[in-house]
Amino acid sequence: MKPQTHYNPTIAERYPLAFLAGLVDFLLIVAGSYVAHWLRFSDWFMLDHYLVATLVVALVLVVCQMMLGTYLSWRGRHLLGQLGRMFVGWLLALAVLASIAVLLKVAEDYSRIWLVSTLAVALAFVTAFRVSVFLFLRHLRLHGHNLKHALVVEMSGAAEPLRPVLDDLPEQGYRVSCFVRFRADPTWYEELCDKVREYGVHEVWLCLPLNQGEAIKNIMYALRHETVDVRYLPDLGDLPLLNHRISNIGGLYALDISRSPMEGPARVVKRLEDLILGTIFSILILPVCLVIAIAIKLTSKGPVIFKQYRMGINGRRFKVYKFRSMEVHEESSGQVTQAHFGDPRITKLGAFLRRSSLDELPQFYNVLQGRMSIVGPRPHALAHNEYYKDLVESYMQRHKVKPGITGWAQVNGLRGETDTVEKMERRVQYDLWYIDNWSLALDLKIIALTVWKGFFNEQP
Repeated sequence: MKPQTHYNPTIAERYPLAFLAGLVDFLLIVAGSYVAHWLRFSDWFMLDHYLVATLVVALVLVVCQMMLGTYLSWRGRHLLGQLGRMFVGWLLALAVLASIAVLLKVAEDYSRIWLVSTLAVALAFVTAFRVSVFLFLRHLRLHGHNLKHALVVEMSGAAEPLRPVLDDLPEQGYRVSCFVRFRADPTWYEELCDKVREYGVHEVWLCLPLNQGEAIKNIMYALRHETVDVRYLPDLGDLPLLNHRISNIGGLYALDISRSPMEGPARVVKRLEDLILGTIFSILILPVCLVIAIAIKLTSKGPVIFKQYRMGINGRRFKVYKFRSMEVHEESSGQVTQAHFGDPRITKLGAFLRRSSLDELPQFYNVLQGRMSIVGPRPHALAHNEYYKDLVESYMQRHKVKPGITGWAQVNGLRGETDTVEKMERRVQYDLWYIDNWSLALDLKIIALTVWKGFFNEQP
């Protein structure tokens, strides 16, 4: 009798739905290539070198999607976030394809119109497929199908953040069947197993404080004979988080409590957004900037541009540019007096520039330099950072990302003078929420709201 060998399942067997999604993407990309070929040449028949290029493009796109994990389960994830990750995968694939074309010197062998059309049509097909699947699954889940049921173990109100979102969970594929309050009692563990079987749940969610490590071990041991998945939702409400993800460091799992979410592909997307939109906006505002510069020069003495050091990403200092809105004056070293209503230092033209936010336009140069972003926490004077960092909790976490010309706090009315600690606390709360929930869609929303609500404000 031959000894039993260890069985290694294939990728298709281990992740059947992910494999199927990748196969559908591959076929849709190939289909997009044929449609583009017909649009360009009015012919469905594709020559061999175009067919080879089609297969290479499809393969590279699918592999890049696999690397970013876009074929894994979408359960519990938002549509825009997943589409954003998919688009990042396409950008990565474009870079790879461009490199291949340059190294092999084959770019001249293909129609650029066909290539661009292939990417546009294929992306439209793949996006439509993803959205259709998402809408279909949401329809099923809202009618009680395709749901994973969960049992929640709670202690000392640690599950309170979960309760407000219970009604939204079915849309994402989950439903909480019951809450069980933890007790340090041997019989309680038996009762927990009975409830798991009674409700037929798929997952057990542990909402326990961070200091309950021993209880978590005991629960895991009690559930050792059950087939349910166990998730730990730690009580982090008392910790001001910037970002909370799981990292693997030297084989050890680490919970990221304070770490910038804009790393890797996200940083590339953010920079591309700043370069593309920053260039467009810089060209559009150039005539306005010239008129403002002339007006400042004619109405008051001093330079047109006001420069001041501000704190950027990771605490690095940089010079921020603004149109000068005050008379030239000097303050004591390390002191920065905030502008206030009736401030005699503000010129008549400067008052208009500040109320209309036109004094901020030169900061698009900071964006193109890479020292600022179009969207992000507004940079404060260095003296204000020193003053508020000990008064406002997590104040310095704002500097985990690049400062912005506009931000989530600003479109929610938190702009202008911060003459109380409470005002600064609210602004910081909105800034940290933005950092923790950043996405390309959120940036575009903030830009749209900035334009929609207008540039005028109550700023002194």
